[in-house]
Amino acid sequence: RYVGCDFSKSAVKLCRRTHQGVVNLDFVTGDAEGLPFEDASFDVLLNVESSHCYGDVDAFFGEVSRVLRPTGHFAIADFRTPEEMDGVAAKLAELPGFRVLESVDITERVVAALSSDDARKRQLIEEIISPRLRHLFGEFAGLSGGRMFTSLQKREMVYHRFLLQKC
Repeated sequence: RYVGCDFSKSAVKLCRRTHQGVVNLDFVTGDAEGLPFEDASFDVLLNVESSHCYGDVDAFFGEVSRVLRPTGHFAIADFRTPEEMDGVAAKLAELPGFRVLESVDITERVVAALSSDDARKRQLIEEIISPRLRHLFGEFAGLSGGRMFTSLQKREMVYHRFLLQKC
């Protein structure tokens, strides 16, 4: 069984509509700092490009610990300034009841992936997004020349992935 959780009710509604009929897949509205799941209810928890938005990342890490079963895995990938990422890495290394299996800086690979997909994303934005919102969507998509892309390229922002296992 797979469950996607998002704070946005409209995002959950869109995912349910888009992926309806997929067996064993569900989407729920919830807050990462107070996950709407029973204790020890998941074997794997995956968090991609969202933890940098949380007001209390420590509360989120506590929720990860609560909802994972013993020996469960927590995979997280996100971006931050180098100093902030050092802080996240330290918190993950000290997370009670977990051991870090992998901690990898993937910034260069992310920049390469963004570059290789740039033309396709530009075309999609041009086709489906109102002209007045294109710049915003371009930033969100990490288009080359944009602030996020340039920050990653210059390593003012770094992108890391971590894999932890609950002991």
